[in-house]
Amino acid sequence: MSSLPGPVPVPVADGGGVLAVVRRGWRAVAWYVTGVLGESDYARYVAHLRRVHPDAEVPTVREYWRERHAAQDANPGARCC
Repeated sequence: MSSLPGPVPVPVADGGGVLAVVRRGWRAVAWYVTGVLGESDYARYVAHLRRVHPDAEVPTVREYWRERHAAQDANPGARCC
């Protein structure tokens, strides 16, 4: 016999509970998709530059992606193509 927990109750006492759960779920999906697509990479890179290399010039978004794609093309690693 399995000892898996039952369904998680959804709070609905305040009338907006279901909407709050849907919003939280949507934010989680959006966070995951932007992470997979790399949308937060530039902001993280700029934060790294400012923290670790404060004197370094911060590239524009376009320059960042151009350099990143050039580096991936130069060293494909485990990619097939």
